[in-house]
Amino acid sequence: MTADLSWMLEDIVHNVPRARHAVLLSADGLPRGATEGLAEKDVRTISAAMAGMQSLSRATAHFAGPEEDRQWNQTIIEFSHGWSFLIGAGQGSYLAAAAAPDVDMQQISFRMHRLVARLGTNLTSPPRVGTEDAGAPRGGAPQQQGSGDTGFVLGALDRVVSEVKGARHAILLGSDGLPRGATHGMSRDLADTVSAAMTGIHAYSRVTSQFAGVVEDAEWRQTVIEFQHGWIFLIAAGPDALLAAAAEHDCDIEQFTTRLHEVVPALTATATPGRGTDRA
Repeated sequence: MTADLSWMLEDIVHNVPRARHAVLLSADGLPRGATEGLAEKDVRTISAAMAGMQSLSRATAHFAGPEEDRQWNQTIIEFSHGWSFLIGAGQGSYLAAAAAPDVDMQQISFRMHRLVARLGTNLTSPPRVGTEDAGAPRGGAPQQQGSGDTGFVLGALDRVVSEVKGARHAILLGSDGLPRGATHGMSRDLADTVSAAMTGIHAYSRVTSQFAGVVEDAEWRQTVIEFQHGWIFLIAAGPDALLAAAAEHDCDIEQFTTRLHEVVPALTATATPGRGTDRA
């Protein structure tokens, strides 16, 4: 990474109030530049975690919907003490940024995308994440593999998905990565596959906690993955459970996530009582 490109990353922290850091990384997890204030070992850790999370995110694209165009747009991680953002920055490169909880999210997104455009002479356009890249057959076949069984379907999740326009699926999974139940229409095989990927995304998300800010008792809250065709949400559901959900791109995501949080206590009451947060 050249000094000029590293200096260009400073644009985000200098011009976006409450922004903290920015890192440019390769798809294989190697750091290609970072803003001042991050230790070299932290930059390496963040780069590796972000690359791993991006790889898993692409593998879950079919969970968000069966459409042909499954281009990944961005990943956002929310902690109690801040945010982390990840977008494409050209062929085989990604741009990550971190900010305080009260950052203007539209402003930091604008600055990140503008920086990517400015880096265009050095980094080519990002590849589109097609169906083959997402690791699922064309036509979204994994979406409808049987209707599930009575013991596996969770009524509370089914009600949320049926009542929120654009909501598609939801899965409750344990910290062991195994699904505890899902909405109607999901097979156990698909739930197993998605749950395993979400467990990895959760682990990578927590690794980036120090990127968002160094505080005691930091808590991971959720990871949101946006595709061209839909959304995937992974939220804390107590110390030993996670809730993964998918929705169409035009879904009211605030309504959907609010409803999901409302049913979390009932879903986890018979398992392990939780606080709805996860220590990072």
